[in-house]
Amino acid sequence: MPHGLPDDQQPSPLIHPTSAARLAEFREQRFGLFIHWGLYALAARHEWVKQRERLTDEQYQPYFDHFDPDLFDPDAWAEAAAAAGMRYMVLTTKHHDGFCLWDSAQTDYSVANTPYGKDLVGPVVEAFRARGLGVGFYHSLIDWHHPHFPIDGLHPAYAENITHDDRNIEIYQSYLHSQVEELLTRYGRIDTMWFDFSYSKRVRNGRLTPGGKGAADWRSEELAALVRTLQPNILINDRLEIPGDFTTPEQYQPVAPPAQVWEACQTLNGSWGYDRDNLDYKPVDLLVRMLVDTVSKDGNLLLNVGPNGRGAFDPRALESLRGIGEWTRLHGRSIYGAGPSTYEAPPDCRYTQRGDRLYVHPFAWPYKHLHLPGLAGKVRYAQLLNDASEIRILVPDPAVDSGHTRLGALPPGTLTLQLPVQRPDVAVPVIELFL
Repeated sequence: MPHGLPDDQQPSPLIHPTSAARLAEFREQRFGLFIHWGLYALAARHEWVKQRERLTDEQYQPYFDHFDPDLFDPDAWAEAAAAAGMRYMVLTTKHHDGFCLWDSAQTDYSVANTPYGKDLVGPVVEAFRARGLGVGFYHSLIDWHHPHFPIDGLHPAYAENITHDDRNIEIYQSYLHSQVEELLTRYGRIDTMWFDFSYSKRVRNGRLTPGGKGAADWRSEELAALVRTLQPNILINDRLEIPGDFTTPEQYQPVAPPAQVWEACQTLNGSWGYDRDNLDYKPVDLLVRMLVDTVSKDGNLLLNVGPNGRGAFDPRALESLRGIGEWTRLHGRSIYGAGPSTYEAPPDCRYTQRGDRLYVHPFAWPYKHLHLPGLAGKVRYAQLLNDASEIRILVPDPAVDSGHTRLGALPPGTLTLQLPVQRPDVAVPVIELFL
């Protein structure tokens, strides 16, 4: 009997419900923490280090032999996320190197057999739940350690014209499904299953990835049905190469809102795993603008931190999270439960809206006046959100104002706000308009 389920609970490829309540909760949350952590944190030079440097299993083994995160403190992780204004997290249970952060019955290649020797997933789940934060699992569909994962164009051991006929993907498929079943039956309610990734259509340098894998290789319909049977209210992302509940643009901001529910996944410095020498950290104001831009297009932002080999967040990452938290503490109501507006924002601004409140986020601070098209006569009060100080609404009279020292005629329907010359000392100012 597959998956250890009773006959009346066996998954069907036709089961693909989406929980409307869970989708609404997801949209309400808006901001989450991605956590990429594994053996690659010891290498400290990108989570794809095994593939990029073509490391053999033997060359990669020292990271397993020395994995002992003595500073691991999931409560500190959860506290940093909550203080930043994050409402959920997604943890890498297994990345492409095949190393598992839990004691899997399917393999010895797990944290249970490292010097640390204890489950890491459970304590993270408990710490985040204790602060009321949602819990999601990232799980790689790829496994460069498994002896039956076929060696393809992305595999560290790949070489042209060399075949590996002794590998049986059906054995790996059973392993993949069994591990997902473990994760979804050991840790209570899981909100999101974040699979990564399919690449049967991946093109690089004008050619398809040799041996690229997709839905047929993962038995994606069956895998999705298993997930939904075990966790009926869960959301599944779009990387199984079958339709998912939400789409996941990575390391770029969409120009226009995607047609589907979506989540932008972004890094602090361009690397997902801990990368000691990557100093290309995004400034806090840029990270806040990315969050605002995402919500203005009805999306969520999943922002990544890669803990180091001792299990601690890098001080630079903590500084970024604290800076974002200073902003969300004052401006959270322009983000949580907010979404896009039907009104068109002027250049260098983003709008979000929550009921009868419209939030203006000027990415560039203008001198004295901000002109908002189509809003004349539709706003009863305006204030800066950071300190609730009034912003005056001006109604220029072209018959009185000459245009030399005062505002002259403006396009019909334009609302004009009179701003302080000094920009508020926050990452991104927000003006709250009461419609």
